[in-house]
Amino acid sequence: MQKQAPIHIGIIMDGNGRWACYRNMARTQGHLEGLKTAKRIVKASSDRGIPFLTLYAFSTENWKRTAEEVNFIMGLIRQHLLAQMDFYRENQIRLRFAGSLSSLSKDIADVIHEALSITASFSKMQVILAINYGGRDEIIRAANRLISVGLPITEETINKNLDNPDVPDPDLIIRTAGEYRTSNFLLWEAAYAEYYISDKLWPDFLEEDFDAALSAFQKRIRRFGGLKDEQNH
Repeated sequence: MQKQAPIHIGIIMDGNGRWACYRNMARTQGHLEGLKTAKRIVKASSDRGIPFLTLYAFSTENWKRTAEEVNFIMGLIRQHLLAQMDFYRENQIRLRFAGSLSSLSKDIADVIHEALSITASFSKMQVILAINYGGRDEIIRAANRLISVGLPITEETINKNLDNPDVPDPDLIIRTAGEYRTSNFLLWEAAYAEYYISDKLWPDFLEEDFDAALSAFQKRIRRFGGLKDEQNH
């Protein structure tokens, strides 16, 4: 039975808008509560010794939402990313980035660059923020890099040209709000990830829910397309 804890966890933080709507609040309020949950789960991951955590904060498809909602999410990044520096320092959390900076405003890109620079030497845990990220877009960007330098497109060369080639593939993908979709998240890297679906909306997701996901993962038998010895008969 699988007992090893996951090295890398990815989270599709779904349900912020619904959480707010169910309470007759603006959808934006749900994103603010979701930010609080993200900090709580980052701390829980750090406490449990998870080395890598990727948070799906804003997808390439999220630009289709209303200008009010998009601007609010960008405002959260602008206002809170650097404001949490004491938290990152205390927990030795290094921030990383996945996605394309090309569609982000200069002030947002500058904030991201500064956060990455300040935390670059922090060594306990790495949190990858997927902002303006799409799995298809990441693969296309990797392929275009290879084409631009005349290298062949192989599994190995694509791996080396992804946004964070040194980060191990995710072992576990958690999705909240009871949805059973990959939503263009880490399509290449999550080829053999285990998925855990929680019915909880993201703002309601607690440490105990996170622990339930870890427990479920530890009960899985991972074959990576092959067979375990005990079943190969």
